Amino acid sequence: MPRKLFVTTALPYANGPFHIGHIMEYTQADIWVRFQRMQGHKIQFVCADDTHGAPIMLKAEAEGIKPEELIGRVAESHKRDLARFGVSFDHFHSTHSDENRQLAGDIFAALKDAGFIANRTIEQFFDPVKGMFLPDRYIKGECPKCGAKDQYGDSCEACGAVYAPTDLKEPFSALTGAKPVMKKSEHFFFRLSDPRCVEFLRGWTQGGRLQPEVANKVREWLDSGLNDWDITRDAPYFGIEIPGTKGKYFYVWLDAPIGYLAALKSHLDRKGVDFAKYLADPKVEQVHFIGKDIIYFHTLFWPAMLKFAGRKVPDNVFVHGFITLSGEKMSKSRGVSISPQRYADLGLNPEWFRYYIAAKLNAHVEDLDFNPDDFLARVNSDLVGKYVNIASRAAGFIAKRFNGKLSDEPLSAGRELRHKLRGNVSAPAADNEEQVPAILFEVRSFADQIAADYDAREFGKAIRQVMFLADRVNQYVDEQKPWEIAKESGQEPALQWFCTLYLELFRILTIYLKPVLPKVAEDVEAFLALAKPLAWEDVGDALKPGHAVQPYRHLLSRIDPKQIEQLLEPPAESKPEPAKGSQAPPASPDGPEFKLEPVEPPKPAPILPVGETISIDDFGKIDLRVARIVDAELVPEAEKLLRLTLDIGVETRTVFAGIRSAYTPKELVGRLTIMVANLAPRKMRFGESQGMVLAAGDGNSIFLLSPDAGATPGMRIK
Repeated sequence: MPRKLFVTTALPYANGPFHIGHIMEYTQADIWVRFQRMQGHKIQFVCADDTHGAPIMLKAEAEGIKPEELIGRVAESHKRDLARFGVSFDHFHSTHSDENRQLAGDIFAALKDAGFIANRTIEQFFDPVKGMFLPDRYIKGECPKCGAKDQYGDSCEACGAVYAPTDLKEPFSALTGAKPVMKKSEHFFFRLSDPRCVEFLRGWTQGGRLQPEVANKVREWLDSGLNDWDITRDAPYFGIEIPGTKGKYFYVWLDAPIGYLAALKSHLDRKGVDFAKYLADPKVEQVHFIGKDIIYFHTLFWPAMLKFAGRKVPDNVFVHGFITLSGEKMSKSRGVSISPQRYADLGLNPEWFRYYIAAKLNAHVEDLDFNPDDFLARVNSDLVGKYVNIASRAAGFIAKRFNGKLSDEPLSAGRELRHKLRGNVSAPAADNEEQVPAILFEVRSFADQIAADYDAREFGKAIRQVMFLADRVNQYVDEQKPWEIAKESGQEPALQWFCTLYLELFRILTIYLKPVLPKVAEDVEAFLALAKPLAWEDVGDALKPGHAVQPYRHLLSRIDPKQIEQLLEPPAESKPEPAKGSQAPPASPDGPEFKLEPVEPPKPAPILPVGETISIDDFGKIDLRVARIVDAELVPEAEKLLRLTLDIGVETRTVFAGIRSAYTPKELVGRLTIMVANLAPRKMRFGESQGMVLAAGDGNSIFLLSPDAGATPGMRIK
């Protein structure tokens, strides 16, 4: 039976553009949702901007605009970036909405009627300079548990302790630096410490809904005792006013998660589906994807609020770690960051990022490291060198030899066809005469395990299995040598049949990668002229005999190392100060004045004249061969060189190539290039160079030469 899934990600705060951690989380959830849709399950995938709270109010005030204008501007940027990174939310809403206001009021009333809301007069920090009560995040001081300095008023980033702002030692206002004073105010509290709450949460958090490491952490909080939760904020405040009060507002962390429900209601209302009836369906699974920094709110407050307001509680809360850059914690101020907006503006393919993130994600709460060299190597090697390479190797023959038409013979060809093909090309020994080829059976056989890994959010395992299969398919192509079949007279049916098999294998691999690479999959569906989008159940089907495909176009390009360099350039505010003696622009009463000096445009690299004319006999003395790079290593003694091990069909050669500035060893392994095979060996202090690889360049950039797909090591270039 199809599952019914209500899926959300954590709500982004509407005071600025997405950071790379947002995109990582949305990508993780999106891959999982796309996989579930391919399984035929019914999904409602929604999110919303978290629009309330003091930070937004204060930022709008600083910009001289209304908060509504600020959140409207941010919403447009968020929606644009979601589209650019291929995140398939069904609906992206806002907590500053009628639905959220109504639901927050209803849930508060239900909790009050059930005896879970208490009134108390409290003393709270007040900034005498700003003239307002200070939100937790605008009070800083020393952690009362571990003594760490400069910690926020609600939790310690050093030890993870959760506390009240009044527990801080040496507190100060983050707004003005003033020492806050205590001032009384009447507040509403959610009675999280109520024995009924504690009993419910002990069962709910240990019932398999959370990852083991998350459940263990929550158990620690439960064992140490829960405090009641202050859900009130005093004016001035941008948020939802508490019904029946004046100048009292819901704390943003109360109405923000209710925004999940508000987004769902808005979405279902548009579809004409009854919201209350939908959530009352016991078959509906409510799933949240969040970061590890907001576990406390989503595993204690949120389920308890829903439970005692008489509403559906979450079925799963999936927690992920943070994203780091080359092992360092992201920090925009220190220039250690990746801007998703810059990534998109530079034209980097979002599917590269989706693939890299998927290859590193698992079901645990582990930090994920974005390593630029590894990113470039994985994408270029896996996606281009392995996966896309399969299609490009077969498509050329199908287009040129057979006018885009696949073989009329079915892939489960019987005894007669196999006998016909064995004239010069033997079928795989493991094949059964009356069944599909062994390689096709092998690739199909992984479908259930890959599906299980996707469902369990073990994306890295799924990707590793798909790339293992891509290697197997490429190995199979190398063994069958379609380029050799193409040379043999009377072997046209064999060539067409084998190339049809390669495209069928590529189709199945595309199904396995579709949750991660939706745009590439869409392009493959167009190339293969499929009647409908690929679904998981299509693994067992096959391209129809005689089916016609469209002309092949490149599906993915390689990453240019220079794109990575541009991406990692630090933002202007974190770049080094100009050297002493440089002229700063003069100040102006009306603001900074920037004087534009004439700058000489950069000169293009000189194009050298064509060399002296040689004879065909002179050229014939150069033995140029296709070579496969089977290994590549850094040369510690030489900054510009890489040590390459080249397979030229009959033997391997060692060549030292001055291409280290343009290529990393990982991205070279497995690719084809061109070498001068009869160049006299040259002894160097770190070894003997037994040839030369060919590259183009202008003195600044280097481009290693490669043959078209289908060439094999040892082929002579004439």
